[in-house]
Amino acid sequence: MSDRLHDTPEEWPVTGTERPFQGRVTGVRTDVVTMPDGSRVRRDYQTHPGSVAVVALDERGCVLVLRQYRHPVRQKLWEIPAGLLDVPGEHPLQAAQRELYEEAHVKAADWRVLVDIYSTPGGSDEAIRIFLARDLAAAEGERFAAAEEEAEFEYARVPLDELVRGVLAGELHNSCLAVGVLALRAVLGGDGVEALRPADAPWPARPYEA
Repeated sequence: MSDRLHDTPEEWPVTGTERPFQGRVTGVRTDVVTMPDGSRVRRDYQTHPGSVAVVALDERGCVLVLRQYRHPVRQKLWEIPAGLLDVPGEHPLQAAQRELYEEAHVKAADWRVLVDIYSTPGGSDEAIRIFLARDLAAAEGERFAAAEEEAEFEYARVPLDELVRGVLAGELHNSCLAVGVLALRAVLGGDGVEALRPADAPWPARPYEA
């Protein structure tokens, strides 16, 4: 039996639920939760379908990043390709491959699960699976027709260690980029890519049919 720390499922009783807002993709939910001491509290949080993100690593050790305007924080952030699990029945790996194609017109031959996270578990149920993609090549066919903020993407391929330094210096703030590049640096300095989970590894936070 492993002595490593691990998160465990647990659900405190919910005696009432309201949904004051539902947008096109996300919503707001209010639960009345019974605490262990018997008291009841209201918990407001964002409901979210989940997301996937991709650390795309090329043969030179560079990671594909893009810069996008993010209105809530009023900044243009450098990010890794990412997107919502908003296609019913879509496998997370297929969603990640789609996002890499649509956002960067790139395909990859080798896929692994890099890390699974909850983005902000105190205020949202969003779960994110971050994949590692290697053996990159240009995708076939025409580029995906981007719109709105995506039409203004800027692209770069940046050495992994430069991105790690940017995260630690407080210069790069996107959560998926930060978690992804730090996890990859740990992997490369530890047990290696071959020790990562396969691309179709179970994902209890967002179960799917293999």
